[in-house]
Amino acid sequence: MLIMVTSATTPQRTANFAPMNNQKSTRPIAIWLLIGVGMLLVQIVLGGITRLTGSGLSITEWDVVTGTLPPLNESQWLTEFAKYKQTPQFRLLNFDFTLSDFKYIFFWEWAHRFWARLMGVVFLIPFLIFLAQRRFPKSMVQPLVILFLLGAAQGAVGWIMVASGLEGDAVYVAPVKLAMHFIFAMVLLCYTFWVAMQLLVRKESFVPHKSLNTATWVLIALLGVQFIFGALMAGHKAAPAAPTWPTINGAWLPQVYGGINLRSIIENKIVIHFIHRNLAYLLMLLVLFFTVKAFRQEGTALWRRIRWLPLLMVLLQVALGVATVLTSTHIRVARWNRFEWMAQLHQFTALLLLLSLIACAFVVRRSALTNKGIVAAPAL
Repeated sequence: MLIMVTSATTPQRTANFAPMNNQKSTRPIAIWLLIGVGMLLVQIVLGGITRLTGSGLSITEWDVVTGTLPPLNESQWLTEFAKYKQTPQFRLLNFDFTLSDFKYIFFWEWAHRFWARLMGVVFLIPFLIFLAQRRFPKSMVQPLVILFLLGAAQGAVGWIMVASGLEGDAVYVAPVKLAMHFIFAMVLLCYTFWVAMQLLVRKESFVPHKSLNTATWVLIALLGVQFIFGALMAGHKAAPAAPTWPTINGAWLPQVYGGINLRSIIENKIVIHFIHRNLAYLLMLLVLFFTVKAFRQEGTALWRRIRWLPLLMVLLQVALGVATVLTSTHIRVARWNRFEWMAQLHQFTALLLLLSLIACAFVVRRSALTNKGIVAAPAL
């Protein structure tokens, strides 16, 4: 059980970002950041749809200002279609595309880029308003700079990824660069969520438990590795290579010609399948053990509300992963079918699993906290 002794003073929020008495409330900043988290989730979903519909290479240029509006008349559509016809994807894969087909894939890539621009506006305008109001504590300067740099890096990696599909005989973006783009998005999402929690969660909601804290970060690290292999699965269009479960094309341990090496791990579809599936099983078991231990640890109301979420998300995630594999034979170029629904839900649940673990890592601390009369310590 957890014993908590508090002073009679008003409890402070997490130390670093708590406003002093002469400073304005930081709650609007936290709400602004949570809106950013929501917009990032939408952006990642749009990225998944763009990938699943094969739309990522439909826009061949990066025009920050003039590219905001889509083509508005037939002439502009024909101009954009002519640019797409110069890409290796059109010449080698989508050579039978009509203008109507092109409009379909163009829409999703444009929506993905437009939402990124909108996020920039939503970040910049409130930032300037809060700056004019002198609402930012000095301790928030570094986190805001990091957020800006992560956002800029994500945009740059995104264009590097797209450019990899416009060269040589590539018909899709490079899987490794797709994985980089996805991981950068995860880091940005988690950091934004973490900073928002620092502004919202009070210290008396923390639970000191060193081993649970360590276990949570181990799960987050392992999930990060799983995300990389999930992105490699997506980049290589690997799901149809083994549309069976629980075996991989009838084998529990598939034979790999040429042996296992770094190249096969990032390029061989069957090897990627094997690693991705077994990492999922390992994560499920570890999250189950984590949850059992979490329920044995008494704690705060917040802890009791969130400690079951990782298990729920990982079970749903595994089920959706199986459904994604089994429906992968229904893939059709530039069409949305059962596979695309399963794959998109599979990805979205992975994001919720990640955020649930980040929330657990935030609440469970490695040691008891002492700050201005607030003392938390585990009882015998």
